[in-house]
Amino acid sequence: MSTVVYTADDGSVTTIEGRPGDSVMETAVRNGVPGIVGECGGSLSCATCHVFVAPETLDLVGGPGDLEDEMLDGTAVDRRDNSRLSCQITLTDGCEYHVTTPSGQL
Repeated sequence: MSTVVYTADDGSVTTIEGRPGDSVMETAVRNGVPGIVGECGGSLSCATCHVFVAPETLDLVGGPGDLEDEMLDGTAVDRRDNSRLSCQITLTDGCEYHVTTPSGQL
């Protein structure tokens, strides 16, 4: 299993055990984690799964690809250097991921 630690904009924390191969977004939506909408279902066309990735997790997942980078320009909350779309972060067995959700997705 993998662990995803979601920190909301208000500081509340939700920790979920995720399945390797699933995305951070799929794991959040399946478990009712607030702050991640995933309106397009992970097809990289809506930017409603925007997250800020913690430095130790950014080292694990790297930066966005070209299409994701373009989509991040359309997020409801301004992107940062550590912004990613959580639908594009695939869980790897035995890893722990830390992300923070922005104040809004729409």
